[in-house]
Amino acid sequence: MPQARGASGGTPADRTVPRTVAVWDLPLRLWHWALAACVLAAWFTPPVYDRLHRVVGYAVLGLLAFRLVWGFWGSRYSRFRMIRVRLRAAPGYLWNLRRGMTGRYIGLNPAGTLMLVALMLALAVSAITGAMSVTVTFFGVWWVEDIHHYSSDAVIVLVVLHVAGVLLMGLLQRESLVRAMITGRKRIRHHL
Repeated sequence: MPQARGASGGTPADRTVPRTVAVWDLPLRLWHWALAACVLAAWFTPPVYDRLHRVVGYAVLGLLAFRLVWGFWGSRYSRFRMIRVRLRAAPGYLWNLRRGMTGRYIGLNPAGTLMLVALMLALAVSAITGAMSVTVTFFGVWWVEDIHHYSSDAVIVLVVLHVAGVLLMGLLQRESLVRAMITGRKRIRHHL
């Protein structure tokens, strides 16, 4: 007896097929991991390895500049075109997470978009005030040093929240988001 076939020609069990889709392009993935390495190096180097601390601070500035450019001219999921929409959706998205409702996003979800903006702002403030603090004009100026210190602490808090969020979303969605940031591909359910 022949098997029943759906409208698409496959059996009913074949209508949803897991597959992957390219999301994060190579420049964005390299940026992400380079930034992570720089943040860790910057956090653990002062004041003993001050020269290395300065170098990675300038590298962070360069990486932030690259990300701004790539946000307008990069591949589809690297662009900032949905940033306003996702930021407006972030409070409701975070509220719904209490019940495990994650929705499904190919690129950044609203919480990830909020984290991207917060991290980039905190990193920019930290790196700029760090660069200012080694100039003749601002060397030893208390408010520059305080802003650099507090924004650097904020970066570490945000990084911890980012990693926790990635792990939580991975559990809720049964997908390794770390692997996706390494391979550039995310698993999706394709309905035939």
